[in-house]
Amino acid sequence: MLKYRIIALVILLVAASVGFFVYKSELNGGRFAFHLGLDLKSGSHLVYQADTKDIPSGEVGAAMEALRNVVERRVNLFGVSEPIVQIEKGGLLGGGERRLIVELPGITDVKEAAAQIGRTPSLEFKLLKEEAKKLSEEEFNKKKVSDVFTDTGLSGRFVEHAQISFNQTTGEPVVLLAWTNEGEKLFAKITKENVGKTLGIFLDGVPISLPVIREEIVSGNTEISGSFKIDEAKALVRDLNYGALPVPITLASVQTIGASLGENATEAGVRAGLWAFLVIAIFLILWYRLPGFLAVLALAVYTILNLAIFKLIPVTLTAAGIAGFILSVGMAVDANVLIFARLKEEMKKGGALLDALKNGFARAWPSVRDSNTSSIITAIILYYFASTPVVRGFALVFGIGVLVSMFTAITASRMFLYALGVKGEGKISKFLFGSGIAN
Repeated sequence: MLKYRIIALVILLVAASVGFFVYKSELNGGRFAFHLGLDLKSGSHLVYQADTKDIPSGEVGAAMEALRNVVERRVNLFGVSEPIVQIEKGGLLGGGERRLIVELPGITDVKEAAAQIGRTPSLEFKLLKEEAKKLSEEEFNKKKVSDVFTDTGLSGRFVEHAQISFNQTTGEPVVLLAWTNEGEKLFAKITKENVGKTLGIFLDGVPISLPVIREEIVSGNTEISGSFKIDEAKALVRDLNYGALPVPITLASVQTIGASLGENATEAGVRAGLWAFLVIAIFLILWYRLPGFLAVLALAVYTILNLAIFKLIPVTLTAAGIAGFILSVGMAVDANVLIFARLKEEMKKGGALLDALKNGFARAWPSVRDSNTSSIITAIILYYFASTPVVRGFALVFGIGVLVSMFTAITASRMFLYALGVKGEGKISKFLFGSGIAN
């Protein structure tokens, strides 16, 4: 029994630590605060239609990802709290059309936001000023780009193509640029006159690479090295290929949304959830007694783990997502009820309590497994084939909840029961492990 008690204690300690993290992170806000959707927090919803007809089919995904990154950088410049920028692909009946969904919680000037998002991205090459090298990092960050960099006139319109390669000596990834004829001449002139200086590559005014010019480059191909990681090099190639020439987008719809629940309604919903949890806890304890009490502990562990996962992914909570979470709570309770029903049947056969526990869990597991597996498959299908973020949000939250409920119902509940170490022969033990009004 000692190992079961140690495992049960570890589960409780982990749950308590995670619960403290959830409470503290929400109290302090920041990156681990809950992300609320527009139905819980007012804002604007913009839908852009992407024109991908001139892009090779094998490059559409990369082009859309680059577009999303460019738009996300612009949205962040608005100072919007928790913006959402995501790619949406039409379902099987939608012809595979691509859309860009932009949600701006709390934004007021929708027209300005739409104008900024839809403008052509700028890819620029600027030289670092000599006096800027003497600045401390703090001083450098406070300066405007124009104060520390000089414009060279070289921009993304001179880049014909970019691709990833590897240094034959070091094996490090590098980025190869192919210039147009005009770009080749301009780049050769810049590199000849500025050997040893830093040439900053800017996308939408944000530096994405700061390589040092080592020598004059007169060929039509240019190598950019900077101790890149593979993912960084791939992202740079993607931005260079699609940053200056993004996927053409057309604003399809703009909608200003008021909070349908609002702060007061959200607080009322939290209170309702707490009352519901309390009623379920009372039912489990009164009807299933000691196992019911341990199931309530497992349900608390389940709730804490789910909330922590929502913060870490992070999951944007909407009314539909909350519905998915509540539904998964029902799945967690249902699993415990199945387990306790099998336990009661085993106890009626007589024998030791520990054997009844093991046999009860063994008999309940196939039903719990099959039920949860079908729910997970449903969530995957909903998420994959959904054409709207609302349905995907519901499917994601529901799927996460079902996975966590399987862990808490089978692992946490079982460890808590095994940790008791009671034999079950006495009247008190039989009463505690009985169910209903009478034994």
